[in-house]
Amino acid sequence: MKLRLLLVALLLANAGYFLWARGDLAGFGLAPAGLSEREPQRMARQIHPEWLQLRKDVKPGAPSSTSAPAPAPAPSSTPSPAPAP
Repeated sequence: MKLRLLLVALLLANAGYFLWARGDLAGFGLAPAGLSEREPQRMARQIHPEWLQLRKDVKPGAPSSTSAPAPAPAPSSTPSPAPAP
């Protein structure tokens, strides 16, 4: 009987933590500290988010109305080899 009571108590504690972590208990004043601002470090690292544009999908066989320029090559991080003497 004690084991069954312990199992029910652990399940209720787990469900309570799950609801608290998701913010479902915010109406009762029980919200985690970072609920209003999730992952602020990612928001701070964004570069020009206003430049983002959503476009409709183009079928693979259909020609595009504008030709996109070729992407620039990525800078290499390895140093170039020294010339042979």
